[in-house]
Amino acid sequence: MYRFLLTPRWMGINVFALLAIPVCVFMGVWQLSRFEGRVDAQRAADHRPDPAKEAAAPLGSLLPVTQQSSGRQAEAAGHYGDQFLVPDRRLDGRTGSYVLTMLHTDGGKALPVVRGWLPHGRPAPPAPKGEVEVVGALQPSETTDTDGVIASGGLPAGQVGMISAASLVNVVPYGVYDAWVTANKGAGGLAPVPAAAPENTGLDLKAFQNLGYTGEWFVFAGFVLYMWFRLVRREAEAERDRALGIEPAV
Repeated sequence: MYRFLLTPRWMGINVFALLAIPVCVFMGVWQLSRFEGRVDAQRAADHRPDPAKEAAAPLGSLLPVTQQSSGRQAEAAGHYGDQFLVPDRRLDGRTGSYVLTMLHTDGGKALPVVRGWLPHGRPAPPAPKGEVEVVGALQPSETTDTDGVIASGGLPAGQVGMISAASLVNVVPYGVYDAWVTANKGAGGLAPVPAAAPENTGLDLKAFQNLGYTGEWFVFAGFVLYMWFRLVRREAEAERDRALGIEPAV
């Protein structure tokens, strides 16, 4: 009765099911591992000292930015150069702009420094002249998924939509660190910008999306298995009817 499973048509169905089920299970396990990784990261963060209270370290010792060094107090020295506004950034429920100034360091690259937040309509204060020392929270370059980023372009001269080395090298004629610092103290009427939590950590919406995708992949695996059994049963019943001289209904 089940010899039909060896026909070319059913061999194709069998191969599809044998490949689809492991793939769905693998993807479900992978998404579950991502969720568990975020849980572990959250537990580690709960037991980690507040990075803002740790002693400041030289910029070079904290690069490249990792989940462990993100938010750490970094210190750098140099002189300020080009200055930009980063529009449509919110602070305490209000919308304004970050004042982003490039700090030229002895390392040959410039460090983007957010000197503070400015309400709409107010002019940005000029950066201090001469050699300066900056201490602030280290942050990774922003991406298109970062809240507040304007990735569409078309901003007026003197504005950038993303604090990222990849975007800043297109508007300045020198190298830029793949990181930025938000200064601890605002000056000239600027409000200090608090450090953001490292991306891809903590039990945020994305973490629970991973958990939801886990369930979806396991459901897909179960659905493929269910449909295979259902097709086999229907075909077996048709073969039995033919053996009894009963033509199955079309």
